[in-house]
Amino acid sequence: MNLRTIPASAWIGWIGILLALACAIFGPWIAPYGETDVVGAVWLPAGADFLLGTDNLGRDLLSRLIYGSRTTIFVALAASILAFSLGMVLGFTAAVVGGVVDQFLSRCNDLMMAIPTLIFALVVLAVLPQNLWILIGVMAMLDSTRVFRIGRAVALDVAVMDFVEAARLRGEGRRWIIFREILPNTLSPLLAEFGLRFVFSILFLSTLSFLGLGIQPPAADWGGMVKDNKDGILFGVPAALIPGVAIAGLAVCVNLVVDWLMKRSSSLRGGRGDG
Repeated sequence: MNLRTIPASAWIGWIGILLALACAIFGPWIAPYGETDVVGAVWLPAGADFLLGTDNLGRDLLSRLIYGSRTTIFVALAASILAFSLGMVLGFTAAVVGGVVDQFLSRCNDLMMAIPTLIFALVVLAVLPQNLWILIGVMAMLDSTRVFRIGRAVALDVAVMDFVEAARLRGEGRRWIIFREILPNTLSPLLAEFGLRFVFSILFLSTLSFLGLGIQPPAADWGGMVKDNKDGILFGVPAALIPGVAIAGLAVCVNLVVDWLMKRSSSLRGGRGDG
């Protein structure tokens, strides 16, 4: 890949993503203060001691933002990977097997999609214990229904192509056809969908945290930071806007990179044969 061919928009996206990942990975070493340390008065303005000011409890906003990136990115990425693993396997299986299996999986998926996502998540999370992995599981289950539909759709398009029929005539099994014939030739739309699902997971997690059923305090996450500082807006304090800008910025950066990757791999290619 020639770096000179990468457009400026993609570079901006990569820089934003790498910056967020650096904060998530090296947060404890680069944050000026601890995640829950009260270091000053409430809602102090930005200055030399606190580059972004303090929050509603007197904690450093920059440190909370850095620590919050760890939680937000980890939960969103884990939920997206789990959703894609489940949705793609079921979607590809429905497309390849067909018949009763396809109808059963598709109708179950339609039933899940008919339930409002936010309402379903709020009810389940209100009943179940407040646990990080339960939160990830609920988000992944809801996201997997969307992945199932696009996975099944693209798999149906590829499954009727000549190289897939040739693989069937060679006697290849369903697992080979799914992972060696269909999957490599559906990466373009699935890659775009993964980026969209990751962004949606960040926004959905932030919404749940804002409503009090996502990441629980005193742990920092961007949606929870907006909730904690929302009252400051009435007094002209921008503490709630800073994590909101972080959420929007990361979403834009991911979409810029996904758009570039889509342009690089927008056409389906032939099967990979026995290699």
